[in-house]
Amino acid sequence: MNNAQFRLIAAPFTPLDRDGRLNTAVIDDYAAHLVRNGISGVFICGTTGEAVSLTLGERMKVTEKWVEAAGGKMTVITHVGGNCLDECVRLASHAAETGADAVAAFAPSFFRPATAAELVDFFVPVAEAAGSLPFYYYHMPSMTGIAVAASDIVAEAGARMPNFRGVKFTHSDLFDMQKCLMSGHGIEVMHGYDEMLLAGLSLGAVSAVGSTYNYIPTVYHNVVSSFFRGDMAQAQVYQRRSVELVKILIKYGGGVRGGKAIMKIAGIDCGDCRLPLKPFSREEFAALEREIEAFGWLDRAECVLRNE
Repeated sequence: MNNAQFRLIAAPFTPLDRDGRLNTAVIDDYAAHLVRNGISGVFICGTTGEAVSLTLGERMKVTEKWVEAAGGKMTVITHVGGNCLDECVRLASHAAETGADAVAAFAPSFFRPATAAELVDFFVPVAEAAGSLPFYYYHMPSMTGIAVAASDIVAEAGARMPNFRGVKFTHSDLFDMQKCLMSGHGIEVMHGYDEMLLAGLSLGAVSAVGSTYNYIPTVYHNVVSSFFRGDMAQAQVYQRRSVELVKILIKYGGGVRGGKAIMKIAGIDCGDCRLPLKPFSREEFAALEREIEAFGWLDRAECVLRNE
């Protein structure tokens, strides 16, 4: 693999208007921004996209609009996971009918499967509903509370799901990630922690999905290109820029709440998050703007904004 083959996939925010209603009109400019900045694909309606705060109909509308806006210039991976199996099946079927390129699903998180076999029992009808589309397991124990190792799920899914293609690995257990990479099923491991991309690259991840790729994509292009040309020192410099930004995000509610506000600063207004993530007050948003200005990313060559 080389730099050109590695896929950087953004996890877009779901645009809402001032009244908290879906605002898909923003997605045309949003998609053009990502294409212009060399993003290979989008992972829509995941954590960053506030999937669990959207209705079934809203998730379908978001998929339809992203497929249209991407226009074949980016891969569209639609997250169809949830707690209701029937809804997951309907979302997977809709993604296939709409023209998405792949589907993904995280584990049910209220009534939780206790074993890999139980989770795959849940996933099998979802994957079948997606037809020939690739299916990815979205591994994020910090949100789902699922303690089953991703490598165990990969082994079970690889044996039982013909269209199983890989795992979006959003966890710090890099030993488990390496076991996924060594599974022998020829799967794709999509690295899920922006601030640890370099670690994923060093283990052999072939793609990465991230929320901060939305507004500082070239930081990550430079991590990847530095890594593949063997300049680890420079790759570490760019990775540390990512860490600095993530530290700011944590102060403002994390990558979804804080990131959505930064996206507005970058020129694409996706509105506030839905409750229970509270809206930004005017004073808090002004404080974030000051921190971003002090961080310096608006003036740095490695950070590309929509209007540049």
